[in-house]
Amino acid sequence: MNIYQNKSQYKFTILGLALVIAAASIYYTNHLVTELANGERRLIDVSAQAYKHLAISTNDEDLNFLVTITQANNSIPMIQTDDKNNLISYRNITIPDKLSPEKKQKFIDAAIAEMRTQYEPIVIDSDGLKQYIYYKNSELISQLKYYPLMQLAVISMLGLIAYMAFSNSRRAEQNRVWVGLAKETAHQLGTPLSSLIAWVEYFKADPEFNQEIVHELEKDIQRLEMITSRFSNIGSVPTLSEENLEEVIGQTISYLEKRVSNKVQFRVNTHGEGLGTAMLNTSLFGWVVENIIKNAVDAMNSIGRITVDIIPLSHHRIAVDISDTGKGISKKQIRRVFDPGFTTKKRGWGLGLTLVKRIVENYHSGKIYVRHSEVGKGTTFRIILNQA
Repeated sequence: MNIYQNKSQYKFTILGLALVIAAASIYYTNHLVTELANGERRLIDVSAQAYKHLAISTNDEDLNFLVTITQANNSIPMIQTDDKNNLISYRNITIPDKLSPEKKQKFIDAAIAEMRTQYEPIVIDSDGLKQYIYYKNSELISQLKYYPLMQLAVISMLGLIAYMAFSNSRRAEQNRVWVGLAKETAHQLGTPLSSLIAWVEYFKADPEFNQEIVHELEKDIQRLEMITSRFSNIGSVPTLSEENLEEVIGQTISYLEKRVSNKVQFRVNTHGEGLGTAMLNTSLFGWVVENIIKNAVDAMNSIGRITVDIIPLSHHRIAVDISDTGKGISKKQIRRVFDPGFTTKKRGWGLGLTLVKRIVENYHSGKIYVRHSEVGKGTTFRIILNQA
């Protein structure tokens, strides 16, 4: 199984496992919080009974045990009031010393209101006199409630950092492979190209040799020189200059239309006022157009129409739409057309559009995407470039 081509499946699998682990962590933590809260509730119930016995006790009874029970609570915030909401006692709550009686009462009322949002008060009924014990979760339980979220946030951040580091490392490794392959290809082309140039010069000097053939050979050598130049530019910072898009695209089409079926029609349209110019490296951008057009010709089975529209955009940007009347691309495949190794051809490496994307985005700071595609009707690729 090709891991790269099935990366979405692996991503969803890993994400699913992460969600299961997260859900289990939250469930278990909530279970612990519930158990601790029940334990605190039981402790408060025991304390309430102790307070009740203290309220109805006589002076002859030994109250030390009851006092010990009430003092056993050293973590649960608690307020004891009478039926008129007057403070009788409190534990594990810090009330500022310098508050006036009115502000102190407001502070206690606010604390009671907060406690009532968590638990109903425990009522102590002693000979018709009612007292109320208000309480809320201890600080430990409050912290435990947020622990899974903090845990998930930390794990997510670490996962994101690890993913970014891995992606950057993988991308850098891919770039090194691309550059090394391109440089080596350019180097390997150099020797036979020099030999071909020498042979052409030899044939040109021979008056008996058909000079029309020599002329065509020169065209092919110029083409090979351009290809060598393109490979040499991979990995280097290309020189960009303001170029007329219609002319650059026209030159590429002029070369290709003599080498593809005559049943393929080409049309270039420039929209808007003024010249359609952009900052280009003509050699590399010609490669982009060539790759897309060759794919379009294959998609049309060498019968159909290819239209190039040059459309000025706002903010010094210009778009180049390359449309064909081919078989189109399914929605599922659109997301993968630029992935290395993806191809619908029986013969092919699946690197053409990957290289196109790198040239447009890495070397021209532009953008390329499938603007529209409909199965059985055709596809439109949009390239967005910068203007001077």
